[in-house]
Amino acid sequence: MTHEPLIEHVKNQVVARPEDLLLFTSKLREVAVAKGKFLLRPNTYVKHEYFVVEGCLSAYYLDKKGNKNIVQFAIENWWLGDFDAFYNGVPSKLYIEALEDSTLLAINHDDLQTLFQQAPIFERYFRLLVTSAFISLRKRILSSLGKSVKERYLEFCESYPNIEDRVPNYQIANYLGVSAEGLSRARRKLGALKKT
Repeated sequence: MTHEPLIEHVKNQVVARPEDLLLFTSKLREVAVAKGKFLLRPNTYVKHEYFVVEGCLSAYYLDKKGNKNIVQFAIENWWLGDFDAFYNGVPSKLYIEALEDSTLLAINHDDLQTLFQQAPIFERYFRLLVTSAFISLRKRILSSLGKSVKERYLEFCESYPNIEDRVPNYQIANYLGVSAEGLSRARRKLGALKKT
Protein backbone atom coordinates (compact mmCIF):
# COMPACT_ATOMS: atom_id res chain seq x y z
CA MET A 1 0.00 0.00 0.00
CA THR A 2 1.38 3.37 -0.97
CA HIS A 3 0.92 6.16 1.53
CA GLU A 4 3.40 8.53 -0.11
CA PRO A 5 0.88 10.78 -1.92
CA LEU A 6 -1.09 11.29 1.29
CA ILE A 7 2.04 11.87 3.38
CA GLU A 8 3.13 14.54 0.88
CA HIS A 9 -0.34 16.06 1.03
CA VAL A 10 -0.14 16.24 4.83
CA LYS A 11 3.37 17.75 4.71
CA ASN A 12 2.12 20.48 2.36
CA GLN A 13 -0.44 21.51 5.00
CA VAL A 14 1.17 20.94 8.42
CA VAL A 15 4.44 19.97 10.09
CA ALA A 16 3.85 16.48 11.48
CA ARG A 17 6.37 14.43 13.43
CA PRO A 18 7.45 11.10 11.87
CA GLU A 19 5.74 9.18 14.70
CA ASP A 20 2.48 11.08 14.05
CA LEU A 21 2.65 10.23 10.35
CA LEU A 22 3.29 6.60 11.23
CA LEU A 23 0.28 6.58 13.54
CA PHE A 24 -1.86 8.16 10.81
CA THR A 25 -0.85 5.68 8.13
CA SER A 26 -1.42 2.76 10.51
CA LYS A 27 -5.10 3.72 10.59
CA LEU A 28 -5.57 3.70 6.81
CA ARG A 29 -6.77 0.89 4.60
CA GLU A 30 -6.59 0.65 0.84
CA VAL A 31 -9.82 0.50 -1.16
CA ALA A 32 -10.07 -0.29 -4.88
CA VAL A 33 -13.15 0.76 -6.87
CA ALA A 34 -13.55 -0.36 -10.47
CA LYS A 35 -14.80 2.05 -13.12
CA GLY A 36 -18.59 2.29 -13.04
CA LYS A 37 -18.87 0.88 -9.51
CA PHE A 38 -20.15 2.75 -6.47
CA LEU A 39 -18.16 3.63 -3.38
CA LEU A 40 -21.29 4.99 -1.71
CA ARG A 41 -25.05 5.05 -2.23
CA PRO A 42 -27.76 7.09 -0.48
CA ASN A 43 -29.35 6.01 2.79
CA THR A 44 -26.27 4.28 4.16
CA TYR A 45 -24.38 5.19 7.29
CA VAL A 46 -20.94 6.51 6.45
CA LYS A 47 -18.01 5.23 8.48
CA HIS A 48 -15.10 6.40 6.27
CA GLU A 49 -13.55 9.34 4.49
CA TYR A 50 -11.41 8.65 1.44
CA PHE A 51 -8.23 10.07 -0.06
CA VAL A 52 -7.77 9.49 -3.79
CA VAL A 53 -4.36 7.98 -4.56
CA GLU A 54 -5.21 7.22 -8.18
CA GLY A 55 -8.30 7.60 -10.32
CA CYS A 56 -11.32 9.84 -10.72
CA LEU A 57 -14.70 9.72 -8.99
CA SER A 58 -17.84 11.84 -8.91
CA ALA A 59 -20.21 12.57 -6.05
CA TYR A 60 -23.80 13.39 -6.96
CA TYR A 61 -27.39 13.31 -5.77
CA LEU A 62 -30.63 12.68 -7.61
CA ASP A 63 -33.36 15.30 -7.29
CA LYS A 64 -37.06 14.46 -6.96
CA LYS A 65 -37.36 14.21 -10.75
CA GLY A 66 -34.46 11.74 -10.90
CA ASN A 67 -32.02 14.24 -12.42
CA LYS A 68 -28.36 13.81 -11.53
CA ASN A 69 -26.66 16.79 -9.88
CA ILE A 70 -22.87 16.48 -9.60
CA VAL A 71 -21.51 18.18 -6.50
CA GLN A 72 -17.87 17.09 -6.66
CA PHE A 73 -15.26 15.37 -8.74
CA ALA A 74 -12.34 13.83 -6.90
CA ILE A 75 -9.02 13.16 -8.57
CA GLU A 76 -5.58 12.38 -7.20
CA ASN A 77 -4.80 14.10 -3.87
CA TRP A 78 -8.42 14.99 -3.12
CA TRP A 79 -10.45 13.87 -0.12
CA LEU A 80 -13.93 12.53 -0.84
CA GLY A 81 -16.98 11.43 1.10
CA ASP A 82 -20.43 12.41 2.24
CA PHE A 83 -19.10 14.69 4.96
CA ASP A 84 -22.50 15.54 6.46
CA ALA A 85 -23.22 11.84 6.93
CA PHE A 86 -19.69 11.11 8.17
CA TYR A 87 -19.52 13.85 10.80
CA ASN A 88 -23.18 13.99 11.86
CA GLY A 89 -24.07 10.29 11.83
CA VAL A 90 -27.01 10.75 9.46
CA PRO A 91 -27.80 8.60 6.40
CA SER A 92 -25.90 9.57 3.26
CA LYS A 93 -27.57 11.54 0.49
CA LEU A 94 -24.90 11.05 -2.16
CA TYR A 95 -23.86 8.54 -4.74
CA ILE A 96 -20.10 8.28 -5.21
CA GLU A 97 -19.19 6.56 -8.46
CA ALA A 98 -15.79 5.69 -9.92
CA LEU A 99 -15.32 7.26 -13.37
CA GLU A 100 -12.00 5.39 -13.68
CA ASP A 101 -10.49 2.43 -11.87
CA SER A 102 -9.54 4.10 -8.58
CA THR A 103 -7.34 3.43 -5.57
CA LEU A 104 -8.26 5.16 -2.33
CA LEU A 105 -7.07 5.29 1.26
CA ALA A 106 -9.89 5.09 3.81
CA ILE A 107 -9.93 6.25 7.40
CA ASN A 108 -12.62 5.13 9.82
CA HIS A 109 -14.55 7.74 11.84
CA ASP A 110 -13.62 6.25 15.21
CA ASP A 111 -9.96 5.92 14.20
CA LEU A 112 -9.98 9.57 13.11
CA GLN A 113 -11.31 10.70 16.48
CA THR A 114 -8.61 8.65 18.24
CA LEU A 115 -5.99 10.13 15.93
CA PHE A 116 -7.10 13.65 16.89
CA GLN A 117 -6.47 12.81 20.55
CA GLN A 118 -3.17 11.00 20.01
CA ALA A 119 -1.72 13.31 17.34
CA PRO A 120 -3.46 16.72 17.58
CA ILE A 121 -1.60 18.02 14.51
CA PHE A 122 -4.15 16.07 12.46
CA GLU A 123 -7.00 18.12 13.92
CA ARG A 124 -5.26 21.10 12.35
CA TYR A 125 -4.71 19.21 9.07
CA PHE A 126 -8.39 18.28 8.76
CA ARG A 127 -9.51 21.74 9.90
CA LEU A 128 -7.44 23.26 7.09
CA LEU A 129 -9.06 20.85 4.62
CA VAL A 130 -12.56 21.75 5.81
CA THR A 131 -11.76 25.47 5.64
CA SER A 132 -10.41 25.08 2.11
CA ALA A 133 -13.49 23.09 1.07
CA PHE A 134 -15.79 25.76 2.53
CA ILE A 135 -13.96 28.52 0.64
CA SER A 136 -14.11 26.50 -2.60
CA LEU A 137 -17.82 25.90 -2.15
CA ARG A 138 -18.47 29.58 -1.56
CA LYS A 139 -16.44 30.51 -4.65
CA ARG A 140 -18.42 27.98 -6.67
CA ILE A 141 -21.73 29.46 -5.50
CA LEU A 142 -20.63 33.02 -6.25
CA SER A 143 -19.24 31.91 -9.61
CA SER A 144 -22.52 30.25 -10.60
CA LEU A 145 -24.42 33.42 -9.64
CA GLY A 146 -22.30 35.98 -11.44
CA LYS A 147 -19.90 34.53 -13.99
CA SER A 148 -20.16 33.44 -17.59
CA VAL A 149 -19.93 29.81 -18.66
CA LYS A 150 -16.44 30.50 -20.02
CA GLU A 151 -15.27 31.97 -16.69
CA ARG A 152 -16.78 29.08 -14.73
CA TYR A 153 -15.14 26.55 -17.02
CA LEU A 154 -11.72 28.21 -16.61
CA GLU A 155 -12.10 28.13 -12.83
CA PHE A 156 -13.11 24.47 -13.06
CA CYS A 157 -9.99 23.65 -15.10
CA GLU A 158 -7.86 25.43 -12.51
CA SER A 159 -9.38 23.35 -9.69
CA TYR A 160 -9.25 20.09 -11.65
CA PRO A 161 -6.17 20.18 -13.93
CA ASN A 162 -6.48 17.99 -17.05
CA ILE A 163 -9.79 16.54 -15.91
CA GLU A 164 -11.47 17.57 -19.16
CA ASP A 165 -9.52 14.67 -20.77
CA ARG A 166 -10.89 12.25 -18.17
CA VAL A 167 -14.54 13.24 -17.71
CA PRO A 168 -17.23 13.49 -20.41
CA ASN A 169 -18.27 16.98 -21.46
CA TYR A 170 -21.88 16.47 -20.30
CA GLN A 171 -20.72 15.65 -16.75
CA ILE A 172 -18.58 18.78 -16.56
CA ALA A 173 -21.57 20.76 -17.83
CA ASN A 174 -23.74 19.17 -15.14
CA TYR A 175 -21.23 20.16 -12.44
CA LEU A 176 -21.14 23.73 -13.78
CA GLY A 177 -24.94 23.93 -13.99
CA VAL A 178 -25.00 24.60 -17.73
CA SER A 179 -26.12 22.73 -20.82
CA ALA A 180 -23.62 20.52 -22.65
CA GLU A 181 -24.17 22.68 -25.74
CA GLY A 182 -23.41 25.87 -23.78
CA LEU A 183 -20.22 24.36 -22.44
CA SER A 184 -19.18 23.20 -25.92
CA ARG A 185 -19.65 26.73 -27.26
CA ALA A 186 -17.53 28.17 -24.43
CA ARG A 187 -14.80 25.60 -25.07
CA ARG A 188 -14.80 26.38 -28.81
CA LYS A 189 -14.42 30.11 -28.04
CA LEU A 190 -11.53 29.36 -25.69
CA GLY A 191 -9.92 27.16 -28.35
CA ALA A 192 -10.21 29.96 -30.88
CA LEU A 193 -8.63 32.39 -28.40
CA LYS A 194 -5.68 30.07 -27.81
CA LYS A 195 -4.96 29.91 -31.55
CA THR A 196 -4.77 33.68 -31.94
